[in-house]
Amino acid sequence: MERHLIVLDLDGTLLTDEKVISENTKTTLLKAKSEGHEVMIATGRPFRSSEMYYRELGLTTPIVNFNGAFVHHPNNRSWDMIHKPISLNVVKEVVEAVQNYSIKNMLAEVLDDVYLHYHDEQMLSAFALGNPQITTGDLRTFLKADPTSLLIHADENSVDLVRKHLRDVHAEVIDHRRWGAPWDVIEIVRHGLNKAVGLDHVSKYLNIPKDRIIAFGDEDNDLEMIEYAGVGVAMGNAISPLQNIANEITSTNNEDGIAEFLKERLKLN
Repeated sequence: MERHLIVLDLDGTLLTDEKVISENTKTTLLKAKSEGHEVMIATGRPFRSSEMYYRELGLTTPIVNFNGAFVHHPNNRSWDMIHKPISLNVVKEVVEAVQNYSIKNMLAEVLDDVYLHYHDEQMLSAFALGNPQITTGDLRTFLKADPTSLLIHADENSVDLVRKHLRDVHAEVIDHRRWGAPWDVIEIVRHGLNKAVGLDHVSKYLNIPKDRIIAFGDEDNDLEMIEYAGVGVAMGNAISPLQNIANEITSTNNEDGIAEFLKERLKLN
């Protein structure tokens, strides 16, 4: 069997709803690695909240964080990393504009430093994983560097209005996604970035062609990656648009969908 690159989204894909890797899936991925296949993670999460899974699987590959805004090699500081943040001026314009809508909070991340617009225990508990440095206060004042990403936590009835504004005013400089339930969050990164951009960079480094890339995902931030891969696999719990473009659909994240697919495709039994 020729060497394949297996690409894993985290939430809703590799991880069960309890945010763990099942024993069956872990054993299958380790088996794939032992047979010469490469395994990597591509996630919207920052590295600090994905590192534990990277280490658990004993990975030695680069990783795609922040949906492609940060692509790096945790074990090789000299690797040709990508870090493409959003212009600080653009972020300040967005923060200013969304004051006109019903917004609960905003959060900017400069790699592993977190900036929170309003003090918010719920968001702090969600984003404090990995013990980042946290600064609270008006982003227009306290944010001093170009952020890797910006999150807008909006009231449910404001999400579409905010996204329309972003499309109408900032489409040439930023891209944005909506998170899945239970968060009504709009995630913003620099224009032109997505998981496929990071995956392309890594696959060329590993010298593995598209037709030997198997990518798994479940949400709209996986769309480009699933299209890019030679074999794009949607989880059974994936959103309909992703299932519609995927080459294959496997079982859900709680039913070992990754293990089930890889055992058959790569003959790992």
